[in-house]
Amino acid sequence: MKRKWIKTIGIATLLALTLPACGSASQPKKTGVGLKLIGNFTAPVYVSGAPGFPRLLFVVEQGGAVRVVSHGRKLRRPFLDIGGLISSGGERGLLSIAFPPDYRRSRRFYVYYTDARGNIAIDEFRRRSATRAARGSRRTVVRIPHPVNANHNGGQLQFLGNLLYFGTGDGGDGGDPNNSAQNRNSPLGKLLRIDPRRAGAKPQIHSRGLRNPFRFSFDTVTAPRQPRIAIADVGQNRFEELDYATVAAARGANFGWDAFEGFAPYREANGDTPDPGGTIRPILAYPHSRGGSCSIIGGYVVGDRHLPALYKRYVYADLCEGELRSLVPHLRRATGDRKLGLGVPTPSSFGEDTRGRIYVTSLDGPVYRLVAR
Repeated sequence: MKRKWIKTIGIATLLALTLPACGSASQPKKTGVGLKLIGNFTAPVYVSGAPGFPRLLFVVEQGGAVRVVSHGRKLRRPFLDIGGLISSGGERGLLSIAFPPDYRRSRRFYVYYTDARGNIAIDEFRRRSATRAARGSRRTVVRIPHPVNANHNGGQLQFLGNLLYFGTGDGGDGGDPNNSAQNRNSPLGKLLRIDPRRAGAKPQIHSRGLRNPFRFSFDTVTAPRQPRIAIADVGQNRFEELDYATVAAARGANFGWDAFEGFAPYREANGDTPDPGGTIRPILAYPHSRGGSCSIIGGYVVGDRHLPALYKRYVYADLCEGELRSLVPHLRRATGDRKLGLGVPTPSSFGEDTRGRIYVTSLDGPVYRLVAR
């Protein structure tokens, strides 16, 4: 399988392929960090906790179901199943879930998926009980046309206060042929935000110049009074990158795609986009020559003090490498990038619960929590 073909189709087509196991779950004592198996699922792609329900964990399956782990036990009936609404396979499917800060009172939550035509969809639902969503509660929040190419759908939802942020891919194919990421009038290749409580509200562009921000997260650990955002933007053929800035600085910012891939000018297919100037450069860019890497899987800055070896470090992985890594994020450059000595085959995402504990999902089925050894 040629590297160029891999990067042209992007991350989630890889998710649909049967890749060789890049590692196995292990718990070496030397790192001070291990993996605890939470359960096995069908193509899990995200994990989240819900405010007000610290004993529950919600696992998103690409095929359309959200499963519940209650007091460490996977429940038989799903919290939500929208398999009939979505297109699944390749980079498409149910991709994430988000619960607002007032979830316990408001009962509302949000999911990000690709609909039956391949368009990006964000819907609101309400819960009936702590472990079941209410039938008939679906409300459309956002629709973004994306019917032509099946790749580069983004997929992340994250709340910061009452605002819901989400990342969209550039529309697919390779090299952003429509230059959507740099187009101020296109919602593709962007970090967007919306107040989802307002009926009819339109998403606003927060940042542009992104290729496929499949996973991003907010860092409220490093500087609690000045939240930061870490965006793992999947690269084309040469580099994977991690963008990191304060949320305030990211407003109106340009992260450079497709004038740049990582730190380098992009000159391949559909390239030669002029340097727009003033772009925010990554704090980390690694080449595909590093361990057979292919697609960065972004994680979180660890705030769990029960993980002293990782406290205030950012954890991430690469889909093809299968090794978990961590680094110290800074606004200009990351430092201390290193392996954790833990392997997870085809890692598809990280997640965080309401107690700040970190999870990692494997497309092969297992979901693990990072624990101290």
